[in-house]
Amino acid sequence: MMQIAAHEAAAVHAVPVPRHPWCLFLDVDGTLLELAATPTAVVVDPALPSLLTLLRKASGGALALVSGRTIADLDRLFGALNLPVAGLHGCERRDARGTLHVADVVTDQLAGVRSGLEEMVARHPGLMLEDKGVGLALHFQGAHARQVEHQLRAEVALLAAPLVPQFTVLDGHAVIEVKPAVHTKDSAVTAFMNEAPFDGRTPIFIGDDQTDYGGFAAVRRYDGLAIAVGPRVKSEWWLPGPTAVRRWLEQLAVNA
Repeated sequence: MMQIAAHEAAAVHAVPVPRHPWCLFLDVDGTLLELAATPTAVVVDPALPSLLTLLRKASGGALALVSGRTIADLDRLFGALNLPVAGLHGCERRDARGTLHVADVVTDQLAGVRSGLEEMVARHPGLMLEDKGVGLALHFQGAHARQVEHQLRAEVALLAAPLVPQFTVLDGHAVIEVKPAVHTKDSAVTAFMNEAPFDGRTPIFIGDDQTDYGGFAAVRRYDGLAIAVGPRVKSEWWLPGPTAVRRWLEQLAVNA
């Protein structure tokens, strides 16, 4: 079992372990994995796949990753597990049977936004554009990019304004995304909760970013447990970071 600091251990013990049967929805970056300078630079702890396998067995298969990453990217990180997943903040979803559900989006609508974001990347050092197909993500690293963060967010909002309400702008940690508005982490969790093996179980959602508030709202409708991670979000329950999250998940698996 991993060792963590005393204050993290206290936070872990403060979060209740729900009665079985439960189901589990997990954000990835900043929740399961430590944040990195770029999406490709994250590191998967060698013990994490075994823990997720144990949790999947304890939940009767009712464990899903719910992330802003694409499903292809999640499979690159966790593909051997073949987990149920929701990618792109709910725009694509693979259910427990392996069926893929993808948002019906006319990606040509994003052409103007894409062009504008490419121009922003050329003007500002430290920016990176990630094209996710049905959505676009502008990542910003480096001192210069952080200094002009408010300007960047305003520029992206202006570029995306003609696409509202079909598309929305998501403000994340060092990232700004433009994505279809109808599909969210809320809609993804709700879809899972209407299917086996998730239906009838007490849901748990763990996330670290503003985009995870939709997941929190969804599990609360089912009298579930919403657990915030780190300093950027608030909920009834809180864990300080990914190490504490994994420690709490170990407790959950042991008590199932």
